[in-house]
Amino acid sequence: MKQSAILIFCLIVLTLNGTQGMPQARSVRCVCITISNRSVNPRSLEKLEIIPASHFCPHVEIIATVKKTKEKRCLNPESKAVKNLLKAVSKDRSKRSP
Repeated sequence: MKQSAILIFCLIVLTLNGTQGMPQARSVRCVCITISNRSVNPRSLEKLEIIPASHFCPHVEIIATVKKTKEKRCLNPESKAVKNLLKAVSKDRSKRSP
């Protein structure tokens, strides 16, 4: 009886020990795998997402969705064209808000 109790206790300890160090969100990573260098016309944008850097992905990600094709493009946040696009979009938003 004692041997079976010790065996069960050891199995429980080994099982709990194996699951302690597992990260909670293993599947979270960068959304953008490839970055497009093509420019996007601000008038053709349906949606512009800016995902800040985090401990899961060290890069700032900018995802543009085009109106007509619903195509999603990952843009290079360091390019001059994208910086100008962000300025144009923020300027347009400031005009819309009262």
